[in-house]
Amino acid sequence: MILYTDQDFMYRFDPMAIHDGPKSGEGSVTSSRGADGAARLSTTADYHRFTPVDLMSEFTICESFSGPGSPYGIILEKPSSYGAMVGDFLVRMGLLKDRATVCEVGGGYGSLMHGLLGSHENRIERVYMIDLSLSLLKRQRDRLSPWKSRITSIRGDIHELLGAVAGVDLFIVNEVMGDLDTLTGIDPSHMPPEAEELIRAYDLDIPAVPFNLNIGAIRLVEALCRTGIPALLTEHSSDPVIPDDMAYLARDLDLDAYPREIKLFRHSEYTIRFSHLVKVARAHGRTARTGALLDLIPVRKGKNLETIFRLRACDTEDHEIIYELLDHIREYRWLVIS
Repeated sequence: MILYTDQDFMYRFDPMAIHDGPKSGEGSVTSSRGADGAARLSTTADYHRFTPVDLMSEFTICESFSGPGSPYGIILEKPSSYGAMVGDFLVRMGLLKDRATVCEVGGGYGSLMHGLLGSHENRIERVYMIDLSLSLLKRQRDRLSPWKSRITSIRGDIHELLGAVAGVDLFIVNEVMGDLDTLTGIDPSHMPPEAEELIRAYDLDIPAVPFNLNIGAIRLVEALCRTGIPALLTEHSSDPVIPDDMAYLARDLDLDAYPREIKLFRHSEYTIRFSHLVKVARAHGRTARTGALLDLIPVRKGKNLETIFRLRACDTEDHEIIYELLDHIREYRWLVIS
């Protein structure tokens, strides 16, 4: 673990330091199913530890709305950043208290926290940023330099650090869970012990055909629940929900699927089955609320968006931007654990 305070005093402890990771530029991804039919573990841990991460090679909602001047802002009722919109949502949900200490897990380029502090800094006293990627931590510190005195950056695995982070009032885990460990190609008649344990413990539904299981996301929700601290989690889902006033977005979309692979630069991520996470949170006695990510992004409603989406009327650059964003964001969900 590497910890930077506002005085740049540094502690270093990395439990993985003795591990011979991949050579520079290589990622670590396992295939979804071996020739022997056995389930495999897909992990991005070494990719984030050893490879300089380029988020511009991925379509992230956070970076799409990184600032009020983003071209994707044409879809909004009024220009805003993703972090500001998340902050407004947290206030509405009663999760962002005065003088709060907020911990963001996997903060990317720091765009969410930049927008959150820019719009709600009067409510936030302290921020912890936890990430496996040293290059991303440096990007975050640069982006958040106006609030340097409030920021503590920690390099490490959230699964190992969660219990050691004290005094936090809110966790934010935005577009991160898809990177966490996933068991892939599971035969429902011959499941690996960890998959069988989780499925039985939480009475998780599974299909009758080989499937993937978000074990990393489930373990993270377990750990968050044990802290007793509220959390907001968002990600690309395999069981999306569609806002009632945008029902047209359900076209050709499976609303009750299981995690699927998303192949990205030198690694793969997996969509999240949110119904599993809700069951885990409730089994731990926590309140779990969930919905479409569009709940917290105030897009312009009306026939114009519906026409563009239904007809793929991409005859202008603005229309292409709108269609691309709607097609992507419709699969995203949020989960609040309180």
